[in-house]
Amino acid sequence: MTRQDRLGLSLVVEPGDVRLRNLLLTFEPAEILAAILGRHRLVDTRIPEAWIERGRDLDRTAEVAAARAKAAGLRWVTPGDKEWPTALSDLDHVEPVQGVTGAPVGLWLRGVGHLGEMCEQSVAIVGARECTTYGAECASDLAADCADAGWTVISGAAYGIDGCAHRGAFLMNALTAGVLACGADLDYPKSHAALIARIAEGGVVVSEQAPGEKPLKNRFLSRNRLIAAMTQGTVVIEARERSGSLNTLNWADQLGRTTMALPGPVTSGQSAGVHAAIRAGKAVVVTTGREIVAEMSGLGASTEEQPSLPLTEFDRLPPAARSTLDGLEWSTPRAVAEIAASVRLSTREVRAALDLLERRDLVIRAGAEWMLARRADVG
Repeated sequence: MTRQDRLGLSLVVEPGDVRLRNLLLTFEPAEILAAILGRHRLVDTRIPEAWIERGRDLDRTAEVAAARAKAAGLRWVTPGDKEWPTALSDLDHVEPVQGVTGAPVGLWLRGVGHLGEMCEQSVAIVGARECTTYGAECASDLAADCADAGWTVISGAAYGIDGCAHRGAFLMNALTAGVLACGADLDYPKSHAALIARIAEGGVVVSEQAPGEKPLKNRFLSRNRLIAAMTQGTVVIEARERSGSLNTLNWADQLGRTTMALPGPVTSGQSAGVHAAIRAGKAVVVTTGREIVAEMSGLGASTEEQPSLPLTEFDRLPPAARSTLDGLEWSTPRAVAEIAASVRLSTREVRAALDLLERRDLVIRAGAEWMLARRADVG
């Protein structure tokens, strides 16, 4: 009954509570849950009153969670399951940050992706919600490069850098995982419902919060430890000096993961935290996806087959964007469906590519159609 005991604990104890981590180092989940419910006594241990109060309503809470999980198609995974990312156990051996630490007792998953396999070679790309155009474009490019190299991009599905990282993976038709600070059945932020649904189509949406739980401020900080732990490295793109993204970087540093940062303009306050992390030696400077992959691959990684550095803006575009440019003309606007048919891409791939190309002023809209705005194949 360990799976059900872990589920009970997740409904009674706020995820990331260091007191639960400490108890789990000594007692089994079933013993702790029984003590919370008043059916067992743990030697020399005082159960927090808040847990006991929550435990009194456990049957109803579990019933509601099960109903919401069924309606949303969620599944509950725990240590020992094939989908469980084994690297999460490292969280049981790091010091608390603002009272939070410890491996999750279980995870709720939405989507068809196999989380364990996706995490085997993965990178976290996180950053500012209110990012600049520079940050958005870099996040998309770096994510696309990492995905193209076979690395799963994991982020938080939030506004700004997170969303751009997921979309960069989409450009390469790659799987991606989004880790939420609310229940996995909720779409947060609401305007990212389509993005989160797209993540779940091939990848997976992850949360340690019970179905229906709201995204409270402290839950973003506890969520960050999961992103850092289930990946081999974390890249921060644009973060102010007191940014939640730096919290993820700090977790990665404590866990012994590779910590990386993309520098921004020295005049940009959005990158002040990034620059401080680099200056303090907490992050390695990276500027391309190839550098990220090299950092995470470790010493001795082969670079013999690495392609030469791109010479033009066209060379630096993701493949889908390059193909979309090939399907456009200078004087005759073309519809999305027409472009897709001519270059043999899906309309969704073309729309995503056009969004990127428009941000770079390479294409312009003509009503519901598109045409070239300037050349990308010059130095």
